[in-house]
Amino acid sequence: MKIRDKKGEWIEVTDLKKAIQQAGWYKEYQHDPPTESDKERQAYWADIHEKLLSLKAKQSCNT
Repeated sequence: MKIRDKKGEWIEVTDLKKAIQQAGWYKEYQHDPPTESDKERQAYWADIHEKLLSLKAKQSCNT
């Protein structure tokens, strides 16, 4: 399975459940104290997380 990130790069997903879990963690992560790049990084991972959840939903419909 593959998804495309916000930069247009393809990412291969070999373990969907684990990928959803990790992206969920990363979309919430920020430095202490927060840095300027945290918001951009969180938006990237939120996008990935949504795409992974969509992929999971499509798989559920096909089974």
